[in-house]
Amino acid sequence: MCKSILFLTAIFCFIHNVSAVPLDQVFDSFEKIYRNELGVVDPCGSDNPHTFKVCSKALKNDGNAPYILHHEAPTDKVVVLFHGLSDSPFFLGSIARAVYQQGANVVVALLPGHGKLDADQDMQDPALASRWVEHVDAIMTLADGLGDNVYIGGFSTGGTLATQYVLTHPQQVKGLLLYSGALALTSSVETMANIWGIKWLAKILDGDYQTAGPNPYKYPTVARYSALQLTDVIFALRAQLKKNQGVNLPIFAAHSKADITTIFAGIEELMQYNQGDNVLFVLPQELAVCHADLVVDEGQIADMHFDESQVVELLPCSVPIANPLHGKMLAATLTFLQQH
Repeated sequence: MCKSILFLTAIFCFIHNVSAVPLDQVFDSFEKIYRNELGVVDPCGSDNPHTFKVCSKALKNDGNAPYILHHEAPTDKVVVLFHGLSDSPFFLGSIARAVYQQGANVVVALLPGHGKLDADQDMQDPALASRWVEHVDAIMTLADGLGDNVYIGGFSTGGTLATQYVLTHPQQVKGLLLYSGALALTSSVETMANIWGIKWLAKILDGDYQTAGPNPYKYPTVARYSALQLTDVIFALRAQLKKNQGVNLPIFAAHSKADITTIFAGIEELMQYNQGDNVLFVLPQELAVCHADLVVDEGQIADMHFDESQVVELLPCSVPIANPLHGKMLAATLTFLQQH
């Protein structure tokens, strides 16, 4: 009997090892994706053996580069994260590290048109939203080689794209993680997005899009044209959600009630449609946590080296401030992944 069990165990391990994708192959595929997107890739300054990062002279700096945090082998859980409009993988650093330390392999992608020294053509590209969607598909295909159970998530626009992926690939993921998820914008913005000719006007107003600013990991402004492309994705997602009559998946969402960029109603609507387990981490209005500040902690603020002298007019949310409940938000994230 014992010999039979040992034999079956050996067969299982052999099959598992044969079917597993070597990590080097995953890394090669990851690098190829960004070589195609950026034109050239270069060695990174960091030599962390558990981080595979793809750097390029086309990027503002290595902190804008996409990366994989890995345990040198496939893991039970893999978490794939996508950043927001105008920013970069830097903003997902604290979340990625916490999830990695819990034992998962983590992929932090770089969306097309982002993190670059020159993004003018990208931000004028009528196919930019389609490129985002195709990029998410490519990264998620690659992530299958990093472990058994894949989770997808993102900050702001990254959350929009992650949710859209869930709707089009309901059997491919085990859970959805949203941070300031852009599932609804203010009524004035959404109404404006439906005006005929508005995209043409947005291109004119954007002019020669500038990428240098006070934050080395974020563009100084959101290109109007790219924001309108985002609204197209949100409208399509909303229609698909209603058509599919919802989703059935564990969803974690962290959102500030003070967020005036992506309103809380979008998250509420998604959770009403969801037949799976909903876990909501809400930052109350009185904390006044701005949209982009939700995902950053004190360490990220220090590493950001934000140059306040470049801010022409100091307005609420113009200078980044750490989320005061960041630690509790991370703990809630890890509990969600552990329980689902």
